Amino acid sequence: MSSIRLSSLTKSFGPLVAVNNLNLELRQGELVAFLGPSGCGKTTTLRMIAGFERADRGAIYLGGREVTGLPPERRDAGMVFQNYALFPHLTVFENVAFGLQMRKVPKSDIRQRVADILAKVQLTGLGDRYPPQLSGGQQQRTALARALVYNPTVLLLDEPLANLDAKLREEMRFYIRSLQQEFGITTVYVTHDQAEALVLADRVAVMRGGVLQQIDAPEEIYRRPRNAWVADFVGIANLIPGRVVDDSDGVHVVETSVGRLRGVAGEITAADSDVVVNVRPESLRLHVQLETGGLDRSGAIPAENQLSGVVEDRAYLGNLADYRVRIGPDVVVRVQAEPFPVFHVGDRVALSFTAEQAWIINADGGVEA
Repeated sequence: MSSIRLSSLTKSFGPLVAVNNLNLELRQGELVAFLGPSGCGKTTTLRMIAGFERADRGAIYLGGREVTGLPPERRDAGMVFQNYALFPHLTVFENVAFGLQMRKVPKSDIRQRVADILAKVQLTGLGDRYPPQLSGGQQQRTALARALVYNPTVLLLDEPLANLDAKLREEMRFYIRSLQQEFGITTVYVTHDQAEALVLADRVAVMRGGVLQQIDAPEEIYRRPRNAWVADFVGIANLIPGRVVDDSDGVHVVETSVGRLRGVAGEITAADSDVVVNVRPESLRLHVQLETGGLDRSGAIPAENQLSGVVEDRAYLGNLADYRVRIGPDVVVRVQAEPFPVFHVGDRVALSFTAEQAWIINADGGVEA
C-alpha cells in the first residue's frame, strides 16, 4: 500500500500554476526527493501535503486516509522546516515535547519518549539548553527529534540542510538517511541541491514549471534522463544536437555537426527524429593526438565515437581535472578526467566514448505548465 498518494494535485497563485495535475505515489518507508529550480512547485507540493496550502483540485492520501481538507495538526505528518522553526524561549526538551503536549500525552510518557528520541538523535544531555546555545547541526537534530517523537505516518523535510556549512551539510546527508532508514518512515525531502537528492533518495522526482518531468532511481535520473531539460539540469551534460539516421541494430546512429555518433536511446525509435546526444563529462576519455593526425594508442580506444578538438580551458579540482574542449565551431564539451597526465590549453586532443555511454533523447526540452 502506498504511504503517500497524490491524485491530480493542482495549485495556482493567481495566473501562476505552481503545481499542475501532479500524480504520485510513495511506497511505505520510501524516501523521495523533490528536486528542481526555484519556483518549480516542489515546496508548494510539500506544503499541500502538510496542510499549509490548500489544493485547488485533486486529493491527498496519507497512509490510505484522505486528508485533503484536514488541518495540519490532523494529518499525522512530521515537518522539519528550512529554518527549523524552534521556539527560542523553550529548551530542547520543551521543543521536542511540544507536539506531545498538544496531543495530550501523559507527562510520564512525554518524559520517556523525549529522552528516547534525544538519544536517537545524539542529543542526550542537551535537553536543558536553548536553541541559541546549540550549533547548527544540533538545532537541525532537535527539529528532527520534534518531528519524529510522536511517530508520524510521514516525514516532510523542506531543505533542512540549507543553513549548514558545506562540510556539516555533507555529514548530515548520511545522518538523515540512516535515521530515516532506522525509523522506516516514508519521507518527502525537498531540495535544490542535486548531490543531496542523489545521495539521500530511493527515488528522485524532478519538477519544472509545476510539472513532474521524471521520477526514478537516482542512477536512472542521471544516466537515463527522460528529456533534454532533465539531462541539462541534473549534473553536467554535453548535449550535441543531431538527427537519427539509422536505428536498425538497437544502437542509434545520429548525424551531428561533429560527425556521426552512436548511442542508445529510451523512447527514440524512429529514424529521421531530431534528438540530442547526451554524454556525461566523466564518460569522455582524452587521448593525445599525434602530429600525423592519428591517435596515441597506448591505451584502449573505442572504435566508435572518436572526436578531435582543442583544449580551451582547464581547471584543477584536486581529484580530477575539468577541461573545456572545442570539437566544432559551435560545440564545446566538458571533460572530467584524472589530473595527470596534463593536457594544456591549446593542445590538440582526441576524445572517445562508447555507444553505451551516449544517451539519445528527444530534442524537445520537456513539459512545462
